[in-house]
Amino acid sequence: MKICYLDAFSGIAGDMTVGALIDAGADQNALFDALTSIETGAAFRLEKSTRRGIAASKFHVDVRDTKKHRHLPHILEMIGRSKLPDSVKETSSRAFQKLGEAEAKVHGVAIEKVHFHEVGAVDSICDIVGACLGFHLLAIDEIYASAINVGSGTARTEHGILPVPTPATAELLKGRPVYARGPAMELTTPTGAAIATTLARDFGALPAMRLIATGYGAGDRDFAEHANVLRVLIGERAGATEATTVAVLEANIDDSSPQVLGYAMEKLLECGALDVTLQPVYMKKNRPGMLLQAIARLEDRESIARVIFEETSTLGLRIYDAQRRVQARTIIEVDIAQGRVRIKAAEDGWFAPEYEDCKRLAQQSGLPLKQILAEANLAYLKSTR
Repeated sequence: MKICYLDAFSGIAGDMTVGALIDAGADQNALFDALTSIETGAAFRLEKSTRRGIAASKFHVDVRDTKKHRHLPHILEMIGRSKLPDSVKETSSRAFQKLGEAEAKVHGVAIEKVHFHEVGAVDSICDIVGACLGFHLLAIDEIYASAINVGSGTARTEHGILPVPTPATAELLKGRPVYARGPAMELTTPTGAAIATTLARDFGALPAMRLIATGYGAGDRDFAEHANVLRVLIGERAGATEATTVAVLEANIDDSSPQVLGYAMEKLLECGALDVTLQPVYMKKNRPGMLLQAIARLEDRESIARVIFEETSTLGLRIYDAQRRVQARTIIEVDIAQGRVRIKAAEDGWFAPEYEDCKRLAQQSGLPLKQILAEANLAYLKSTR
């Protein structure tokens, strides 16, 4: 499996994405020829540049009419009648649909009435389609992204001076990890945010991979603080492991009953926590208490925190990010005398019957749980011989 990681330490924009993908090996001529089929009248060129000493590729779209306003249906029609591969038409149309929904929401209008100003200009159409095409040309199977540096300060737009991140960018990046570092200016554009949120499977730590290519797409300006580039890292999945970033939420509690804590644990799991543990601890003044710890997806961090505050007596939480490595596994079903059991199996040979399946069959049959587990293990081993 071939994966691409978008390292947005200096933000992300459409032209930076296209430049980085060409820099990483996407066929420039094939990409330019395919973009021409959209019939925007634009010409394309790639400029080799440097940002803080890093060699990077700057993607340019040269077009006379950059102020023409377009509506979403017109843009989707242009993409649909082009000679782009069907998969590229689909992903680029999804990105523009997501962008249109964000613009419609922040401006309080119907999506059909959204005027795509800078977003709908020819250069931005080519940026979004060019990025989707670049991933296609590189045969990327999965895309991941880092936390996004959005910048700070204000930005001048068709709607006047707006705060950074602009309303559309902020809407697109809801639930994703963001931060601000570097110069007080816009580092992530709505176009870049639409590409990342439409295509990236997850945001966080670099996935485990065998690195085969890197590419750098240059931004417009050269900053003193850091290299203004988007870096892409392309590789093949290394073994069966995957690295993701999760949020860890924990609290020391010494004034909640065991019943309350047990219920809170069940509630947290129902609300999407990946795991919840309770550990006995001794706290200040030698009070015995419990350490409640919940692991959650980054996008679920606030909802999990809310459940902890609602269901326990704690007045504070510690929240931090941690890297979680997950071993890839497949689900195989086996049949035993009492019914069907799902088996989780990993590439290294490890396997385990699904507890809930075994529990259900034990309750239905009246047999001991350990017997159901043993029969499920035996059935799986026979199926692999």
